[in-house]
Amino acid sequence: MEEKRWYVVNTYSGHENKVKEKLEMRIESMDMQDYIYRVVVPEQTEVEIKDGVKKEKVKKLFPGYVLVEMVMSDEAWYVVRNTPGVTGFIGSSGKGAKPIPLLPSEIDRILGQMGMSRLELGNEIKENDKVKIISGPFTAMYGRIETVDLENQTLKVMIDLFGQETSVEVELSQVEKA
Repeated sequence: MEEKRWYVVNTYSGHENKVKEKLEMRIESMDMQDYIYRVVVPEQTEVEIKDGVKKEKVKKLFPGYVLVEMVMSDEAWYVVRNTPGVTGFIGSSGKGAKPIPLLPSEIDRILGQMGMSRLELGNEIKENDKVKIISGPFTAMYGRIETVDLENQTLKVMIDLFGQETSVEVELSQVEKA
């Protein structure tokens, strides 16, 4: 089975939350939970002070776009594309070509701004799991998770450094499941 990745879906501007809702209903009714996982409207809460009054305002980071974590099967692609309000995928050349997923570093940056994470700690990644380090000084090295720090989104990973097991601390965004 293909790997799950994050894709950017284009929507009618102002319809992002409706698309999220409709797509989540379709995932349920069409039994696509094993192919389409999370639908995220990238937004941030900003505090505005107007006339001395603090107001929280939710601002869309990318108006007209929704992020979808999915396995790009023909069926899943069809379900998302044909959701009302969806105008297409970003990174698809059209003519039936499947779109290109976001890079882990891109999705980490976007989800990080929202206080979210690409990997769900405790759910997808836990102690003793094997991981591949994808950025930082230990890039391309494999290791085993020793400890998970949920609060700081960091991991202690045992890697083989010059033939010796060494514990290194990495951020969650620096690893992917091996």
